[in-house]
Order: sequence, then structure tokens, then C-alpha cells
Amino acid sequence: MNTNQSDPLIFFRIFATCGFFVTLAVGFYLARHSGRFFGATSEIPSEGSSDRTYTKVLVFAAWCHALVLFGVGALNL
Repeated sequence: MNTNQSDPLIFFRIFATCGFFVTLAVGFYLARHSGRFFGATSEIPSEGSSDRTYTKVLVFAAWCHALVLFGVGALNL
């Protein structure tokens, strides 16, 4: 990278890098507390384990997409 010229995308790279690390921290938090978020509840007896598993997959798929989006924005090669 040429350090003699100013980078016009520096604001975007800083924003994407911060977003990447925040998204990574959210992912660790979700993984650590997944039992609390996606576990069985007695308030909804009709909900089966397949419903909870499907919800968990959707949440982690959205998290993975956000991580890739911010990662590509931070690298911006």
C-alpha cells in the first residue's frame, strides 16, 4: 500500500473493521449463550426441537453473512 497518498476509503475501512470485530464478539456471545436463546421453554409447549434448531440455523446464517460482509469491507483489496 502506498503511504504517500491518502486513502479515500479509510473511513469505510475503519467502519468495516469495527463492524467486523463487533460482529465477531456477538457471534461468540451467541455461541456461549445459545442454550438460553434457543433452548426449550415451558411457555410454548407446541414448539418442537426442529423449530428451535431451524431458528438457530437462521440466526447463525445471518451472523455469518454479516461477518463476511464486514470482513470483505475491512480488507477491500
